[in-house]
Amino acid sequence: MSGGEKKKKGTRSEGWENAGSEFYQESYPGDGDMDILWKDPKRLATLLPSTQTRAVAATIRLRTQDSRANKATVRKHTTNRSQRDSTVNRRASTVGGDHGSTLADLSEIESNEETAWREIMKLKERPIPMARKKDEKAKIMNEQRFRLQGFENFNWKRKKAWHRFMSGFRDSYQKLELWRRDLKHIEGHYGTGVVSFFRFIKWLFLLNLFTFCLVFLFIVLPTLLLDHRDMSCDNLESCFDQYFCSINSSNIYLSIVQGSGTLERSHLFYGFYPNKTYSYLINNTTMYFNIPLAYILITIVYFLVSLIAIVGTGAKGFRERLIQGEGQFYQYSNLVFAGWDFCIHNEKSALMKHRAIFNELKTLLEIGRLEEEKQSRSKQDRWFIFFLRLLVNSIVLAILTVCGGTIYYAFSYSTGRLKDFPTPTDTETKMQQLLYEFLPSMCIVALNTLVPFIFKFLISYERYSPVMEIRMALIRTVFLRLASLLVFYASMYSKIKCDDNTEKSECTSCNDISCWETFVGQQIYKLLVTDFAIQLGVTFVVNFLRAFVARHVNNKFIKLIGEQSFDLPRHALDVVYTQSLCWVGIFFAPLMSAMACAVFFFIFYVKKFTCLVNCKPGDIVYTASRSTSMFMVVMLVSYPVALAPIALTMSEIPPSVSCGPFRALTSIWSLVEQTFLGTPQTVQSITAFLTTPGFAIPVFLALIMLLYYYTAVNSANRHMVKVLKSQLVLEGQDKKFLIDRLLMFIKQEKRARLAQQMMDADTITNASSIQS
Repeated sequence: MSGGEKKKKGTRSEGWENAGSEFYQESYPGDGDMDILWKDPKRLATLLPSTQTRAVAATIRLRTQDSRANKATVRKHTTNRSQRDSTVNRRASTVGGDHGSTLADLSEIESNEETAWREIMKLKERPIPMARKKDEKAKIMNEQRFRLQGFENFNWKRKKAWHRFMSGFRDSYQKLELWRRDLKHIEGHYGTGVVSFFRFIKWLFLLNLFTFCLVFLFIVLPTLLLDHRDMSCDNLESCFDQYFCSINSSNIYLSIVQGSGTLERSHLFYGFYPNKTYSYLINNTTMYFNIPLAYILITIVYFLVSLIAIVGTGAKGFRERLIQGEGQFYQYSNLVFAGWDFCIHNEKSALMKHRAIFNELKTLLEIGRLEEEKQSRSKQDRWFIFFLRLLVNSIVLAILTVCGGTIYYAFSYSTGRLKDFPTPTDTETKMQQLLYEFLPSMCIVALNTLVPFIFKFLISYERYSPVMEIRMALIRTVFLRLASLLVFYASMYSKIKCDDNTEKSECTSCNDISCWETFVGQQIYKLLVTDFAIQLGVTFVVNFLRAFVARHVNNKFIKLIGEQSFDLPRHALDVVYTQSLCWVGIFFAPLMSAMACAVFFFIFYVKKFTCLVNCKPGDIVYTASRSTSMFMVVMLVSYPVALAPIALTMSEIPPSVSCGPFRALTSIWSLVEQTFLGTPQTVQSITAFLTTPGFAIPVFLALIMLLYYYTAVNSANRHMVKVLKSQLVLEGQDKKFLIDRLLMFIKQEKRARLAQQMMDADTITNASSIQS
């Protein structure tokens, strides 16, 4: 009973899953065919839309091949028809089996304690009503079962006790989780998108806490326990003694602010650590601890751990975002029916969430309008927008160049003035010296604060979509901050490198008693302190006063200036910038890892105050997965910027002669080479083989084959996903078709029943009339 005669003669179909337009041309049985379907209900399966679609695809293939081989066509038609019938019967049995397999068949459960307990655990995870769960649990508990004996009983009790222990541990951990109440409070006011930012701060705090534990256990603690050097300035025999005694002990408060004086003499900075291998006894066994080698290895380990953590967290966020992105074709329905955040329990926040959803709908409509406008643009409009964007990007590059030149000039000017600055004697001179020391840091922080507003103003003229505007602003701001750091590193490198032979001789003699590693650590220390102080001042003074005035003054202009929205990308950049400074600074100041933990601990509360007091929710709705992936992308971009100066320091720049654990070496990495040459010959041979082409080429070919294999699997999986999606569509059409047939059967049954009742009534009437 397949459809009309006039069908399109299309090209070869890819399979039954590609539903053609022939489905809409099918003719379904009318009232005259119902008697046949009543007598043979199995024929109804041949009328399902999915079956009709497959029959149409088979017909297309038949017609295509009929001109080539008529006999082969007949055989293939017969085969396809038999396959179709078997597929229909198989599908019918599968559908019936799926409904029956929702819950486990209790008759198949072995009657012992362990299997009953397992079924109860599985029952807890099933998405069924609670009343049904209670009924099923009662059935399981009421069944007769025998007790386990011996080892089986012990094994079952052990598993049960372990399950209870892990469940209790997870519950206790959730109660003792750091900032649990604060996160719930923020989530209740702003939703999951904003709270993911605070979870990101928590993630960075824990990452730096792990780094601090590594540094303290393998660098700081061995130095405290094993280093017993005489730090007196009576005998200046070594370059380290000359450097250490040349440090001026200034005011303790200025030392804390500047990172000099008392702090420079402590374990905070690189210059304090020794360049020795210490020996100690454990149970009459001599053990050795090489502090310089531990310094290098810990640096490599915390960078590797950071990379693994970033990639792992980012992959999880991208996977969740990819799953959510499957429904982008249904954005409006998803936003209307599934856009509400049920974690919100505040009326004001609910109104803001309403507004956010409204603005998201407006954004989607605006994106659609811009897409239509983009498609209808003339050639002149396209060239005009191209030149406009080219002009804006040229202005952005000019601004970045000016910013880089400003930072370089500020650093050169401040170091030059400090070099020629007299020894401070009065308060005014000390304040001037402090100003020159913090001039580069204040310049960088000021540019990072003001220039993004210029970028935001310029991007409004480029006629991007709202989402693209956010991405472009984020990219330019990230480039500004990372470029400013690179210029800052280059400025310091220009001051510490040895240019000519005279300077090289000074760098390798005791005449130069400075410690450039500690100098770099002090500069990063000042930059971190300045950035944190600016964040405190802007949050608790400037933005708080703006929000307070806007909240209590009923003036449109004041509200326009004072009202602030929580700009998630900008705050994320602040946090990532701080982490980049910590990554670089830990090598030159090992205890800066502890400082980073303290900074992120207080930043959490600073951003919480900004979120709950100073700001209102932004117009853009951020999901948790999208926010997490955005944070990890920015972290992954800033990671090489933090790794590059450390790699350059280890490989190229000669270490200072006067300080640090590498002061007797030509380069830091040479210690690794010397250690490797001291390993057994077998290890050296294996390592040498791993670097030869005989090993690298087979590995490369194996990787190519694995890449091809996974690409083929990915392609097959994508095709299967398309097939399953099409099958879901056809299943929905089958349900609609069956419901229509059912309604038709019901109507026909009603009509037959009414006709029978009328016939019975006529019979009764005729009988009564005859009797009368």
